[in-house]
Amino acid sequence: MTDKALRLGTRRSRLAMAQSGQVAEAVSRVTGRPVELVEITTYGDVSREALAQIGGTGVFVTALRDALLKGEVDFAVHSLKDLPTTQPDELVVAAVPVREDPRDVIVARDALKFTDLPSGARIGTGSPRRMAQLNAYARSHGLDITAVPIRGNVDTRIGFVRSGELDAVVLAAAGLNRIGRGDEVTDFLSVDTILPAPGQGALAIECTAGNADLIAALAELDDPFTRIAVTAERSLLAALEAGCSAPVGALADLLADGQIVKEMRLRGVVGTTDGTRMVQLSTTGPVPETHDGAMALGRELAAEMLAQGAAGLMGERAH
Repeated sequence: MTDKALRLGTRRSRLAMAQSGQVAEAVSRVTGRPVELVEITTYGDVSREALAQIGGTGVFVTALRDALLKGEVDFAVHSLKDLPTTQPDELVVAAVPVREDPRDVIVARDALKFTDLPSGARIGTGSPRRMAQLNAYARSHGLDITAVPIRGNVDTRIGFVRSGELDAVVLAAAGLNRIGRGDEVTDFLSVDTILPAPGQGALAIECTAGNADLIAALAELDDPFTRIAVTAERSLLAALEAGCSAPVGALADLLADGQIVKEMRLRGVVGTTDGTRMVQLSTTGPVPETHDGAMALGRELAAEMLAQGAAGLMGERAH
């Protein structure tokens, strides 16, 4: 029964459906089997509370993982930045495809750039990480902004700008690109200004650890460089003992000489949400050749950050 449809578990949001649809096409290509989307509602989708209050990490993932473990779906697609850093033994991330643009962007009224926003501009974000770095950047450049906590899907968030309630909102470039709304971006925030969330822009394709045939098929969609980079970023996050509601940014860049990738630079930042105190460090070295090597790189940078007082800046973390 090799032509039997594979069942892909996905959240119901427009973004989740778009990215799951793209993965479904790719999986269908490599397996020769049709793929059907199975929509699953998660706690993070129905709760009206702020993400930081409901525990942040895992709220979009648990229902999908439950469906996998019950055999209701064959595999699931997650935004990697939503995945908790501890991986359950019964499940395996079979593929991390090539990463989309990891940067944060703003959608502002009147097509304004970030630095052109007027004094007192109200900028919406649901992320303590973005809030911390926006406030720190504004403080160091003499800008007067107010970061406003918001929730909701892309339409809701951009709606706050269109209605005049906010001057701008911060979103992930990857999400807007995946739903075909990249043209609404008014400014890309350089990773030198705002480091993205660990794993931002990357997807994780997860299935049960016992499904060897599917693991082998999905592995064809894996991008080794993306996987090494996000492994280092998530290792940093885990070593800082921070969930995705903590104000931690991290990005691993691959530094190339022409076509040859020579080194990897891992950057990390943690700060108080008002932007008054930040610990930001980076390390550069050979590209790790193994999972363990990438994990070690993240742990080493986290240890340096903790030595500089990072732990005291994560008061918002969910316990």
